[in-house]
Amino acid sequence: MPDLRDPRLMYLKGGLFVVIGVAACVLILIEHPDLKLAALLALGIWAFCRAYYFAFYVIEHYIDADYKFAGLWSFVRYVMKR
Repeated sequence: MPDLRDPRLMYLKGGLFVVIGVAACVLILIEHPDLKLAALLALGIWAFCRAYYFAFYVIEHYIDADYKFAGLWSFVRYVMKR
């Protein structure tokens, strides 16, 4: 399968990720309506987003300019090599 190059399709893909994430959280909260669970879900999602940002942006721009992000598995390989 070739790389995705059409910006419209990239935006669609990003939007679908948001829809999937929101739907999953809403379904969890419908099943277990609890403020504590909602707060933990929000905190967990926020923390994973920050970790992804770290793996993608911080390493490449502040720690190792030679590192080129190619996905989370490339980040895992990068960390294991160090």
